[in-house]
Parts: sequence; C-alpha cells; structure tokens
Amino acid sequence: MRFKTKTNRLWYLIDAYAAARQHVIANGFLAEIVWQQSRDIKAVTETEFLSQYSWVVLAAGFRDSVVRRKYPEILDAFLNFSSARKITRHAVTCRTAAMAAFGNKRKIDAILSTIKRVADEGFCDLKIRLARGDISYLQTFPFMGPATSYHLAKNLGMDVVKPDRHLLRITFTVGYKSPEAMCRDICVNVGERLSVIDLVLWRYATLNPAYLNDFIGCGRN
Repeated sequence: MRFKTKTNRLWYLIDAYAAARQHVIANGFLAEIVWQQSRDIKAVTETEFLSQYSWVVLAAGFRDSVVRRKYPEILDAFLNFSSARKITRHAVTCRTAAMAAFGNKRKIDAILSTIKRVADEGFCDLKIRLARGDISYLQTFPFMGPATSYHLAKNLGMDVVKPDRHLLRITFTVGYKSPEAMCRDICVNVGERLSVIDLVLWRYATLNPAYLNDFIGCGRN
C-alpha cells in the first residue's frame, strides 16, 4: 500500500483501514478482495446480473452467512440464472423450489419480477445503461433502494460505495459527511478502488463486533 497522509487525523484513518484489511485477509477473505477488485461493469452478462441482483435482494436485512448457506439452493431453483426467458417459461416450478429454499414471498416474487422484465425487455439495453453507471435505473427494480442499489452496482463492477449501516456508523465516528467522502480519502492514500475499500470496511465490521472502537481516534477536529 502507498501512504501519502497529510494530517495525523487522516493517518489514523489510513492506519485503521490497513489494520482492518489485514484482519480481513487473516480471517480468510482475501478472495473477496480479489473478486471485488476484478469486477468490470462492462463485462457483466445476463446470468451475472440476475445472480447478483438475487443475492442483494436476499441479503437485504439478513446476515451474509445465512444467505451464503441458502444460495446454492436458490441457484438450483432458478436454473443457475442461465436464461431469463427459460426461467420465465418455468416460473411456477422455479418459484416453488425457491420458496422451499428461502421462504420469503416478497423477495422471491421480486426476483421473478426482475427475471420476467429482463426476459421481456432483453438484456442489451440494461447492459448499456449499466455501463453508463446509471444507478437510478437500478432503482426501478424491486427492492432496489438507496443502499441496495449501490450494493448491486458495486457487486456488478461500478466503483461506488454503498451507504449501509456499517459504513454509515464508521463515517459518523470519523466525522465525514458521507461514506463516499471517507472512502475517497482512503482511496487517494492506499490506491485501491472505492468498492474494495467499502468491502474491506464492511467485512471487518461483520468480523469484529467492536469495530467502531478502532475508528474513534480518527475523528475530525
């Protein structure tokens, strides 16, 4: 990592981030960092979009570990998201299997609604709008709110920061106005993508219940 700190306050923030990153890697999550670093919005396929969309919908309000455990069954239920048109043709069977795996009617129906929309409208226009970084377009899909739309955008390869509860708590603790502003300051000093910094801070928060204690000394004057 490259450090170009200008103030002690910023140094504390960068130091806290570096320690969080090391902790995340030490706990076996290097592959997550590498995966996030490699994401490319221009290379997203229909299958990938539907898979990431379903993950974000299911993860909203649930522990990451719960969704991870159930997700293989969701993949099977939705035919590995191989084709929106194919899933739509078998919607009843797919829905029954998905409900057996993850019994949340609103979420399963939201996923099916998005699959049908992609089948009806085609993936080409959607991909063009994604490549433009059109997050407002993502918010026209079910369950895509201010935080979940950025979560999906990040997972698809946009270099953005999602304003989830962990990032917001860290932001408040260190005295920034937004998670993006905080992550941009870190980005300038460590040379990593915003989306990677977001991931590291989020994963660290899930691993360490007392994570905010590590950022208290970074507060702005």
